Amino acid sequence: MATLPQTIRSLSQPDPLKAEVILTHVPLPTINSPDEHLIRVHATSPCAGELGWPTFAGDNFGDEIVPCYDLSGTVVDAPQDSQFPVGTEIWGRTAVSHPGNARDYAVAHARELAVRPSSIDAISAASVPLSAITAVQALFDKGGIVGLDADEEARKANASKRVLIIAASGGVGVWLLQLAREAGVGGIVGVCGPSKVELVKKLGATETIDYSVQSLNQWIGEDESRKVDLVIDCKGGDSLSQAWNCVKDGGKLLSIVEPTEKRKPEGCEAKDVTNYFFIMDPKGSDLTEVARLFDEGKVETVIDSVFTLEEYKEAFARLDSGRSKGKVLIKL
Repeated sequence: MATLPQTIRSLSQPDPLKAEVILTHVPLPTINSPDEHLIRVHATSPCAGELGWPTFAGDNFGDEIVPCYDLSGTVVDAPQDSQFPVGTEIWGRTAVSHPGNARDYAVAHARELAVRPSSIDAISAASVPLSAITAVQALFDKGGIVGLDADEEARKANASKRVLIIAASGGVGVWLLQLAREAGVGGIVGVCGPSKVELVKKLGATETIDYSVQSLNQWIGEDESRKVDLVIDCKGGDSLSQAWNCVKDGGKLLSIVEPTEKRKPEGCEAKDVTNYFFIMDPKGSDLTEVARLFDEGKVETVIDSVFTLEEYKEAFARLDSGRSKGKVLIKL
């Protein structure tokens, strides 16, 4: 193993109740369990609102909070029989229960990792894990869409499905579009703003709803046959409330933002709708099919901007501005 530094650069959130981070120097992290890997981090990506997570989910965090849980890097230390030996180029999403990846070296468990495909560079790769894994689990594990790893005959069932994606141009939305398209979903409806319509169509939407022109209630009110088998909400609030009116009886309504029942409107006539709020499970294995699609040139990532670690304030400000078009990255 190459000589490693004794101290490294790291972002830190000293007070979990304050959405503030600092750049500091800390000792090189060490491996403490049989399945842990030490990773030289190439890039990571902040997630909107993540500095506020400890205020309502503090029990899930450890004593040391390092932000940014997406990861692209190189394994520099690994268990003897690891499927990710030293030198492996990896990507993944790490759990918030241990420090994140806005630092020169990070520790990750084997289940959180996957081999990065050579068809995407090490910096761009950090834009993928959270969003793509969430999309995989929302569509295929929770949403009832037949997965990409199924045979062609099984996936024919997807052709009759209609899926509504709220915030279709967002980080998760762009992956929901592409994966639904590759799975052969027949009707993919994307909700977005006027400047994102062409992007959403390019990534797979068969129909778009410009929220600046038409609300979901107006859209479904024009034609009840537009109802969908599956709604995946990436926005919350009033959009989630109106989504209840857009799902077929016996359909499914998922939100990655907030509890769905909380937003169910009074007098909602939807029947037998399976609905839930879910948080993705950081499983590296869910990136397997995503890697294949990259290698086949069938999917792309959408990147807004790339900052250095020293520019972390600008990176978080760009993310919080709400004006980013794609993922904000921090390269190390």
